[in-house]
Amino acid sequence: MMVVLTGGTGGAKFVAGLRQVVSPGDLTLIVNTGDDLRWWGLHVSPDLDSITYALSGLLSKDRGWGFDGDTFCCLERMRVLGAPGWFQLGDCDLATHLRRTQLLSEGKSLSQATAELASVMAIESAILPMTDDPVETRVLTDAGELSFQEYFVRERYRVPVRGVRVSGAERARPAPGVIAAIRSASAIFLAPSNPVTSIGPILAVPGIRQALREADAPVVAISPIVGGAAVSGPAGEMMRLEGFPVSFVGVAEIYRDFLDLLIADRADATISEADASTIPVHFTQTIMRSEEDKAALARFAIAALSSLHPPLSVPQAG
Repeated sequence: MMVVLTGGTGGAKFVAGLRQVVSPGDLTLIVNTGDDLRWWGLHVSPDLDSITYALSGLLSKDRGWGFDGDTFCCLERMRVLGAPGWFQLGDCDLATHLRRTQLLSEGKSLSQATAELASVMAIESAILPMTDDPVETRVLTDAGELSFQEYFVRERYRVPVRGVRVSGAERARPAPGVIAAIRSASAIFLAPSNPVTSIGPILAVPGIRQALREADAPVVAISPIVGGAAVSGPAGEMMRLEGFPVSFVGVAEIYRDFLDLLIADRADATISEADASTIPVHFTQTIMRSEEDKAALARFAIAALSSLHPPLSVPQAG
């Protein structure tokens, strides 16, 4: 069983790569829900949806989020009717949020609703929200405190940031199956997601970081930083704000207490590995522009396990 902690577009791309090279039934995804929001009265889970669409082959390759080939008729009409329209939901995507909200209103937990949606889409991998409890990533800016989506989508992460907090995390519990998956894993990957706002909320849920420290399986992270900047999004600014170098060295520092190996882009191979302390660093191409790139990075990450662990027998995708 391979376990992946994931969120954001980089995480969805890495999971899409794993989908190509390993048996889907041997994948468990632990997904960030700090980005969840209420929109037009619906419960929207952007990272859960990106992973669900990636595993079902429905993720938009052009946008990196949302339903492939979607239309936006409802969004356009809602704008005409005076509703806010800065958060763009396609018509097929809306069906997912309508069904999730319906299931939650019937008393289902977020885990149960996620499992039901995945089953309908014939997904064999286990998709686990990090928690069933309400947790929200809040960004403190010069314009006031914003939800992550307000900061990231509405403001296009252009406003100066003063801090980040994960509201509700201290009271949250890991969703059913999360700790058991980490404990029983043969390998654990941290996707090339923003360490502060995509992986950080997962680690903020009490018990998850400790489970990673105690895990028997090797823990491997893929850096989302290349050439001193994030591949996409505000990860670089967030890391700088938290006092970490904007490099794979900073990523290693954030995960230092449980990390066994870091994968970084070959463009950064000139940075001294000694800067990352005792954590081994392997270099390859980490920017995923094509389906082939996604699969290649997944294969490299799995192959890198052999340097830490007896060679892992990986059931191949059929």
